[in-house]
Amino acid sequence: MSEVKLAAETRTEFGKGAARRIRRDSKVPVVLYGHGSEPLHLTLPGHDLLLALRTPNVLISLDIDGKTSELAIPKAVQRDPLKGFLEHVDLLLVKRGEKVTVEIPVHTEGELAPGGNLLEHVLNALPVEAEATHIPESVTVSVEGLEAGASVLAKDITLPKGTTLAVEEDAVVLQVLAAQAEETEGEEAAEGEEVAEA
Repeated sequence: MSEVKLAAETRTEFGKGAARRIRRDSKVPVVLYGHGSEPLHLTLPGHDLLLALRTPNVLISLDIDGKTSELAIPKAVQRDPLKGFLEHVDLLLVKRGEKVTVEIPVHTEGELAPGGNLLEHVLNALPVEAEATHIPESVTVSVEGLEAGASVLAKDITLPKGTTLAVEEDAVVLQVLAAQAEETEGEEAAEGEEVAEA
């Protein structure tokens, strides 16, 4: 698990105008909350924060005004829908040794059984509970040789030591669909449309 150090400044200006000025200075408005404390309004360097957020559930070590140091994980990220730059980020305050619930990406490896089957990601991310300083970046699941109708349940996924599921054990994470069944449904829908037009 990577830990990224960022210099944070407390902010006293709020609202859209203030947020625009902050972003013009290549910084991002951030709110740090958690542990029952008052939310802390900060600004962080935009480029450094963007790089840090490329790692899912990155642990961010905040140096606030050069006085205090806090650990946080990203909770909500707002991006500009067109340009993709960061508009606002919510960070959750964490302590070393504390357990947190996060979602980690699910990656797959291997080839499905022959026959044009399709792999559906029912859950793109797996909810887990892990120590704040040891959150796994992702889990990898082998789909080697799986045939149509097969599914991978949450309990079938091997988690790193110290990480537990935060979802029902029988939750379907991946399932294999037969390709022909989807085409048949599509053809029926197309026929239905033709009838409707007539």
